[in-house]
Amino acid sequence: MTLSPSLVTNPLISTWLTFDDAGGVILRVGKVELGQGIHTALKQIAARELGLPDEVLVMAQPSTATSPDEGWTVGSMSTEVSGGAVRTVCAAARRLFIEAAARRADCPPGSLTVVDGNICSQEGEVVSSYALLAREVDLEVEATDEIPAAMDPAKRDLQRIDLPDKVFGRRRFIHDMELPGMLHARVIRPPLLRASLQEVPADVLSSLPASVAVVKDGNFLAVFAEREEAVMEAAARLMRAVSWDALDELPDESKLPDWLRNQESETAILFRQEGDGEARSGRVMRARYSRGLIAHASIATSCALARFDGRLEVWSHTQGIFPLRGAIADALDVPLSDVVVHHVEGAGCYGHNPADDVAFDAALLSRHTDGRPVRVLWDRAAELGSAPLGSAMTADVSAQLSAAGSISNWSYEVWSNGFLGRPGFTGPALLANGFREGGTPMPPATDPGPEMGLGSGRNAIHPYSFNGACVARHLVRSMPIRTSSIRSLGAHFNVFAIESFMDELAAEAGEDPLGFRLARLADDRGRAVITAAAAKAGWGGPLEGGGGADVGRGLGYAQYKNKGMYCAVVAEVEAAETVTVRRLVVAVDVGRVVNLDGVRNQVEGGAVQAASWTLREQIRFDSTGVTSLGWDTYPILRFSEVPRVDVVVIDQPDYPSVGAGEGAAGPVAGAIANGLFAAIGVRVRSLPLTSENVVKAIDEAEPSS
Repeated sequence: MTLSPSLVTNPLISTWLTFDDAGGVILRVGKVELGQGIHTALKQIAARELGLPDEVLVMAQPSTATSPDEGWTVGSMSTEVSGGAVRTVCAAARRLFIEAAARRADCPPGSLTVVDGNICSQEGEVVSSYALLAREVDLEVEATDEIPAAMDPAKRDLQRIDLPDKVFGRRRFIHDMELPGMLHARVIRPPLLRASLQEVPADVLSSLPASVAVVKDGNFLAVFAEREEAVMEAAARLMRAVSWDALDELPDESKLPDWLRNQESETAILFRQEGDGEARSGRVMRARYSRGLIAHASIATSCALARFDGRLEVWSHTQGIFPLRGAIADALDVPLSDVVVHHVEGAGCYGHNPADDVAFDAALLSRHTDGRPVRVLWDRAAELGSAPLGSAMTADVSAQLSAAGSISNWSYEVWSNGFLGRPGFTGPALLANGFREGGTPMPPATDPGPEMGLGSGRNAIHPYSFNGACVARHLVRSMPIRTSSIRSLGAHFNVFAIESFMDELAAEAGEDPLGFRLARLADDRGRAVITAAAAKAGWGGPLEGGGGADVGRGLGYAQYKNKGMYCAVVAEVEAAETVTVRRLVVAVDVGRVVNLDGVRNQVEGGAVQAASWTLREQIRFDSTGVTSLGWDTYPILRFSEVPRVDVVVIDQPDYPSVGAGEGAAGPVAGAIANGLFAAIGVRVRSLPLTSENVVKAIDEAEPSS
């Protein structure tokens, strides 16, 4: 059995588990709760493997002071990686306790089991318990690589442990945190990645209330005070008064796909398969697809707290407490041991949002507050204008389609900025560090390697069987607007493009899109999710809400990262004044299902977010920087526009668990685009599917013969 990477770097059982003589058990993990329900799943795994009642086991808040270092919570890998470590650790701990009880009772360990924290004989007699043996069993040992016993499938799924606080409005989020003597702060910066601050007008500075302190460090400008409203007013006045000189020339937004293609790029061949050499005849089809920049657009803006009293303590909703600690220590040139980062939940991010940046803002300002803690909150304009974004992307696709319907010489080329700008991969990579005196400018984003599932090339490799294929990625390193990780990275766009082109080929061949895919897909698990989604959606039959000339049904499919979750989506799309999605049917295979409700929640949430990206979202900018700084200029899907989402989960208990959060993004985009084509008979190849882009596609379409 291959050990989880988390267990390789944190092998001691004591790092993960603490048992006390009152019967309590504490589980510590390095993966953080981002609203995806991962702590519920990990708690359920631990409780089942230890044979504990759910209420006995407590999840500790992740902190660099106490938790195992599990890196980032990214890539839909928490259940697979952290869950695997937790299962092994808990199985090893259970065995140690059983062996200790067997020594006391002078009986074979194989004759004992654990029921609700009690160690019992086969006859049900209680021999000992975790509580009685807590001081006797030494957990300062490494977990073994033996395969854990399967979790009891008869036990009911654990309900989400984070939801009651959220539903009843209890203080749970970082925005609710208050520390004694806490100050409030705001940072004033432009909607540009690199800019020089002109002199701050002296009359504006002198007119600020005496209670407001101003910090200027190079091009870093901030204010703090006792009262948040005073800070908000002072920051607004400074924002109106100061001017910035752009240090980069921004491209023409309307020509962004061409700009990407014309920049210097690093080209990599991701996949090449020679054909069988047999001459092929038929039509060569080509298409070009594109997508604009997209934002995280969390409803709550980013927030952090910090306190410096010789040691720096930071509270953050970061995706990686240990990488953030390292980046802060690196940027400030202080020993790693002098920085502690605690995780507190914030708004869900699903990618590299400004959580790390606002944490560094707070860390910088805490050095000016004489030991008092400081709280920094970004406003909406900063959240949309200064945060890392998902890159714009563009792709060329071509293939040769024979009269018999065979596909040969498939070619896919994608151009994109990088999706990896996180702290630690490209230096400190903290926004304020590029503005302060002596700091390090923000480097361009790079891309994860194949072992991490790629970035702009994620899911660029098709899942189908063709006679010859080549897939290339062109990584553009220059970009005056900051890009980094966003949910599914390049998979949202790449699957949209591939699945759209598959529909174009099916239409040219005169075949049903469902049968066209199944005939070219060898993977049985992939075929199963496509078949399940089609059956649930009633593919080929009447639409549930009634049909019409402006309603269509579309299909999208992918295996996330070509090795993770299998997902097929059928979308019912209506095209009137705007494009709306009436229904999404999502069928998934995530291997062994740990928590069914959690899988459904993750799939549904990912599908709704992908629908918003596909239908509405695009960052707008001009020569002065990002201009879509509010909900009016960066619209997201409203509650009234959320489609019905039906989720079908195919359990595969004999396969390892994989993540469920990101795998629906691409298939949803492809299904919606294909549903729109089915509704109006025009192929829209530019995302988002706004009225503007639909009308443009109609105008550019060749007149029918």
